[in-house]
Amino acid sequence: MIIDTHIHLDDERYREDLGDVLERAKQGGVERYIIPGADITTLERAVELAEQYASIYFSVGIHPYDKEQYDEAALERYINHPKCVAVGECGLDYFRLEGSDEEKADEKAAQKEVFVAQIALAKRYNKPLIIHIRDASHDSKMILLDNGADEVGGVLHCYNADEELLSLADQNFYFGIGGVITFKNARKLLNVLPKIPQDKLIIETDGPYLTPHPHRGKRNEPLYTTLVRDKMAELLELDGAIIEDLTTTNAQKLFNIS
Repeated sequence: MIIDTHIHLDDERYREDLGDVLERAKQGGVERYIIPGADITTLERAVELAEQYASIYFSVGIHPYDKEQYDEAALERYINHPKCVAVGECGLDYFRLEGSDEEKADEKAAQKEVFVAQIALAKRYNKPLIIHIRDASHDSKMILLDNGADEVGGVLHCYNADEELLSLADQNFYFGIGGVITFKNARKLLNVLPKIPQDKLIIETDGPYLTPHPHRGKRNEPLYTTLVRDKMAELLELDGAIIEDLTTTNAQKLFNIS
């Protein structure tokens, strides 16, 4: 069995054929899905899907780009739902910083404030974190350590291959590996993958985004976790069944799902 630990099934691009998407995934051995909380406007859709399908779980959170939407009361409304398994995706993303140095500093400060708030929320309800980090490795790492995020742990979603973050494996954090591992320009990730402890590896798609080769340019879907599995098996010189077993066991442990 494969668990797709990060798939935006609440996205409009799955609305017309979600049943077919899930059936194709099931035929390929993908049997569990986690919808990350990124946009407060789609949270109710995620909850609806989790209640409709036994195989779907969700998390509550706000992506750093949508920090202005942060509404703790709205997240708390669903955080005790039996299918809610995490807080996030939350974190820091400095990729699109614009304006003067002062404006950039203000944007960073605002992202940090919302990130810290979600760490506190996760600790209050004893939920692991789904963490988004882009061009902000050091700041993200220090915020996690300074705010005791290791108490609940979490996953570095779409792990960016920055070796500075590898030490977080000792702090109860896992590393989400997705379609990027199949990209020709993913040399950093290919080199760092063997350095990640195998008991801290999990698989994700980030669908509908980051579609793996050879389907780049098309909508990503959970079936394509099999391509991620195969590439991981090749790089780690392990059988694909072993990759399935260890990543599934890791995901079940982190998110407390069967």
